[in-house]
Amino acid sequence: MKSSSSATTSSHTMYGSDNDQEYPMDAMSSAKTTHNLHRSVLVIGSGAAGLVTSQTLIQDGFTNVHVFSKDSQPGGVWEHNKVYSGVFINNLYGDYRFSSMEMPRHPSRDPKTTRLSAEDMQFYFEKFTETYLRDRISFETEVLNIRRPQPPFDSDPPNWIVKYRKRGRKEVREKGFHRIVLCTGGCHKPRIPSVFSPFAVQESGFRGPVLHSSEFRSKLDTIFAAVQPSDHHRSLYSNARPDPYLPNNPSADDHGGSSEDNDGNGIVVVIGGGKSAQDIAAYLANEGHHRNVCMVYEKTDAFIASTTQLSDRIRRSRLLGILSPHSDLRTPLERFLHKTWLGSKTVRGLFNMASNYSFKAFQIPSDSPLRLSQDPFWSLRVNDEVCRRGNSFHVLVNEGQIKVEAPARAVGFGKDGRSLVLSDGKVIRADAVVLATGYESSWTDLFDVQTINQVGLGKYPPQYVSLDSYDEEWKKYMSLKNPPPAPATNQLWMSCIYRGIVPARNILKRDLAINGAVFSTNNGYVFETTAHWISSYFLEDSFLDIPASIKEAVQSTERTSAWLRKRYPDMLHWTNESHSSDIQFWSWPQYTDDLLRDMGLSYGKDRTGGNALTWLFKPIEVEAIKDLTKERAALRMQSA
Repeated sequence: MKSSSSATTSSHTMYGSDNDQEYPMDAMSSAKTTHNLHRSVLVIGSGAAGLVTSQTLIQDGFTNVHVFSKDSQPGGVWEHNKVYSGVFINNLYGDYRFSSMEMPRHPSRDPKTTRLSAEDMQFYFEKFTETYLRDRISFETEVLNIRRPQPPFDSDPPNWIVKYRKRGRKEVREKGFHRIVLCTGGCHKPRIPSVFSPFAVQESGFRGPVLHSSEFRSKLDTIFAAVQPSDHHRSLYSNARPDPYLPNNPSADDHGGSSEDNDGNGIVVVIGGGKSAQDIAAYLANEGHHRNVCMVYEKTDAFIASTTQLSDRIRRSRLLGILSPHSDLRTPLERFLHKTWLGSKTVRGLFNMASNYSFKAFQIPSDSPLRLSQDPFWSLRVNDEVCRRGNSFHVLVNEGQIKVEAPARAVGFGKDGRSLVLSDGKVIRADAVVLATGYESSWTDLFDVQTINQVGLGKYPPQYVSLDSYDEEWKKYMSLKNPPPAPATNQLWMSCIYRGIVPARNILKRDLAINGAVFSTNNGYVFETTAHWISSYFLEDSFLDIPASIKEAVQSTERTSAWLRKRYPDMLHWTNESHSSDIQFWSWPQYTDDLLRDMGLSYGKDRTGGNALTWLFKPIEVEAIKDLTKERAALRMQSA
């Protein structure tokens, strides 16, 4: 084997297999299929998308599947070292899973709780990995760079050279792969405003810890040392239930602090109004030994809630997808709802009613800063609170246990080293700062600029059709009248990713795919369906309908990008490419129907059930896609 010319003396290059265990092939049909099954595949990431993609490839008969994960354990954002108590996900228990495995009950789970917690997800992904991917994942393995190989080539050169390093080791290695699936997600690389960068913190003389929300779990002890419980809450400390995620008896003395610096009146300031900011603030106020906490935001997330749990016929059916406009209105009901005056009034009225009812369910006063929330119709930042809980973020704000400064932005540090300056000129005390300011794309650290542009992972202006032409296509959408103003940054085009899965410029090479970057409200169903699409793409299944040319693929992605600017005019500046290669927030049923249609499989009510009267309210179960491997194998045999 020949080493890469760019390898350093401390690196070595390996091409080919590491003697992976052979898995039985399922009804394969041709020499081309068999050849593709033996091509090496690297899945990067061990979150939900990475796990189900790896499992699907192995089930399809791929014999040389590798998984690299920077983390120590599976789960991605729900990995053990990132999870803390009291965090609930926008799903009910059992909703977020894959068709091959039911959700096992976490040992410490309260059987009366219907909400899905971060601990439930952590437990599920660990059990899923143990069941289907034992010894398949290389944990604590960080991918440093991905590039095309350089000549001279072997007789069977890989399509990609991956540079990686094991945690705790200086040695950098390189390995060749024929296929890569990016499952790195959009919550990997923190977005830090320049005014809160490490350099700005040092220059300002701020004396407390400043950390990103992604570090919250690992640096709890640092926060607790900087901000001790107030005298009132300290009396409750000894009776509080133990929290397995808290450090043991944190104190200022343990971390070089002093009682003078921690007078019991210190404040943790959480910057941001999104789900992570809400979870962190609620944890600190309610479960983190009752620290004083203040949130600073311009707008907070919208939420949907009721006094009782909503029916699955609303939560998990096609109803919300139909009520949300889609780029292609394929049914008479959709065309009525979004292209007629009466239909559009019905749609917007129902979204407004849901928002107002949610405020009422949580008894939020009309002058509360919680009313400074996103419009659920136009926003991607909508949380499913299910029903009112006594210790939830909104209740804690109502009760004054979380202070809120809004609408405002934190613009810098005060001169005394213990405060923040807000955009309205106000100065507030801050003994610790948590930046819930979002994330940047995880792809920019994996590829150099040249490779990004070769593959087509960047943002690009339209090449074939003008923006005005696309606007004309959707001008008759009455439900999209009177949109919120779009910021200047919204004019940037999104990544040129076909179906949110394959870079359009690279589509004919069949050696790079993405899973986990399509933004939706049903990740389990979307990720699993996408995994099957990717497997057929790599296998070059003749029944998979993809664009016949790069131009056709690029035109499709340009149309999608134009649609997203129209559908979410004030949201795209908030997203990043690896978290929103496509956005199918409410419309995930239509999106997965498109993927199934691409694969020549049944879709719509033919797959999920219901008749002409009931299809709209029929809950979509993940079992509807449990046999996709067999269904695609049957099509493969037919086309042989």
